[in-house]
Amino acid sequence: MKSIKFYADLINTGLKGLYFSNNPKTLYDPIKYILDLEGKRIRPVLTLMSCNSFGLDPKEAINAGLSLECFHNFTLMHDDIMDSALTRRGKQTVHIKWDTNRAILSGDAMLIYSYKLLESYDFKTYFNLNKLLNKTALEVCEGQQYDIDFETKSDIDFNQYLEMIRLKTAVLVGAALQMGAIVANASDKDQERIYNFGINLGLAFQLQDDLLDVFGDYDLVGKKIGGDILENKKTVLFHMTKSNATKTQAEELEKLFGTKKLSSELKISKVTSLFRETKADVRTSKLVEDYTNSAIKYIDDLSIEESQKEEFRVFSRELMNRKL
Repeated sequence: MKSIKFYADLINTGLKGLYFSNNPKTLYDPIKYILDLEGKRIRPVLTLMSCNSFGLDPKEAINAGLSLECFHNFTLMHDDIMDSALTRRGKQTVHIKWDTNRAILSGDAMLIYSYKLLESYDFKTYFNLNKLLNKTALEVCEGQQYDIDFETKSDIDFNQYLEMIRLKTAVLVGAALQMGAIVANASDKDQERIYNFGINLGLAFQLQDDLLDVFGDYDLVGKKIGGDILENKKTVLFHMTKSNATKTQAEELEKLFGTKKLSSELKISKVTSLFRETKADVRTSKLVEDYTNSAIKYIDDLSIEESQKEEFRVFSRELMNRKL
């Protein structure tokens, strides 16, 4: 059984080997900057794991994994602009380090590069990978727009929130796994199973991120704690609180998310207290566990060796147990 570090090292070596023109430096320097930031590389690692699980050398899937990593970082560059984020992985965001126009254009170039990386495959594989990336890219845009819309709406329910994070986050995890399966020429049924594994794992991952945003450690998370609260994002913690709150608590929650009069620190403190009082943190942790277990059930049905199934189970549990 190969370690996660083995796959991550392959991806990091691949990233260092990517060729970007030095001209104009003003276009390519921001791309090199964001790719050099220490990320988890979860998506490309899953692409390599998937390819390997179906019996093909994981190195064959490196370009597919790198394509997804470039696409993912393109979305981060643009998301940071929309969120007015100051830091990413503990460092300045691209639009802060340079400027907004530079971040937009460099992000666009990185998106194009993510498609170019797929050109190394034979026509059938390229066609299927490109088709999946097109589908996924559009879904991610839909999810991002829902996320923006939900910030100004008061009638969003939990199912709508789940659909938003499925589109914004989980489909990219599913695509990462299916890409590895496509490169390895896995059956359609196995491609479907491993994609659904990724969807459930992606949901668990995002719900855990919602927890980390409020209850995490800045040094581990790499961004301001409580950022979602300040942006009035109605994450799973908001919905868990609302569904378990007294009338007074529910009214206070709505008031806090609508006010602009409190200082950032006080708003974060008051909302976090409500999350704890209603046990939203505990209930969200249970949801993370439930979605992780649902993901693992799809692995059990895959037509792969038991040792490969265990590799995915171990990865899933480690992801679920990221420290707050």
